[in-house]
Formats: sequence, C-alpha cells, structure tokens
Amino acid sequence: MGAIGSFELPSPQYPACATVEDLDPPPALSTKPTELISHALMNAFERDYTHLTVISEDTRALLGYLNIPRLKEMIKQGTVRETDYVEQAMQKFQRSGKIYKVITMDTPLEELEAFFTGGVDGKSSQDFAVVTDANRRFVLGVATKGDLEEFVKRRPA
Repeated sequence: MGAIGSFELPSPQYPACATVEDLDPPPALSTKPTELISHALMNAFERDYTHLTVISEDTRALLGYLNIPRLKEMIKQGTVRETDYVEQAMQKFQRSGKIYKVITMDTPLEELEAFFTGGVDGKSSQDFAVVTDANRRFVLGVATKGDLEEFVKRRPA
C-alpha cells in the first residue's frame, strides 16, 4: 500500500497505464520576471492556482516558479511587496549541475507519486511538477499532490 498525503491507497494504486494526462492538469499559467507581484497574485487568484511558472520574456525558457502560499507569507513578513517584481520573489531553477526529472503527459502516475514523495534524488519531497513535452521545450501544465489526491478520491473503488 502507498500513501498520498493522509490517504492510504490500496494496491494497485492506479489503473493500469494511468498517466499524468489522466489527472487532466490545468494549463500552466506563466508570468515573467519583470511583472509586478500584484499582477501575478491576481492571475493566480482568478484561476485558483497555487504555483505559477516564470518564463523568460525573450526565449520563453522556464526560469523558475512562484509558490503562491510562500509568496503571500513573504508579503506578510515584509520580505517583498506587491509593487515589487516577480524576479524578487521567484524560486529559480538551477541551470547547471542539477538533474531534473522530466514529467510529461505520458509519465505514469506511479512515477509522479515517487517524484512527489522523494523528488529526483529520492530524498526531497516535491509539492508540484511542471509538466512539459518530452524535449522540455514547452510547459504544458502543472500537476500537484492535490491533483493526485483528487484523482484517487474520485476513482471508483
């Protein structure tokens, strides 16, 4: 048996061949480093998103992300203001020397669960996954632990 959050999952945990696509993740909502934090917060609030990807204005390359709950805490603590730019609050992806797990629409849910519980190195849990095409050229969506939990809840017993 495996556990997701507070849910105990029976074996087999997922239907045969279930993939990230079965979660029906919402399309990624991206922001740019030079956008105001207030604008990014409004976009996230309107769509009830907890994470926004941050992309380059020139190349559309994935630079990092905004964790909205963390951002709200930073504003509350005075670390950043809503009039600051996204680049001051974003969490940047390390470009060199770091291995990233590629999560695509075809990634089996078992792999996604392993990513959430142990990350790429098997030691650090992750709250969300950026879903890309196989070549990592396009951000297709964002999948969260909550998406996986909802999938398990609505799955017939």
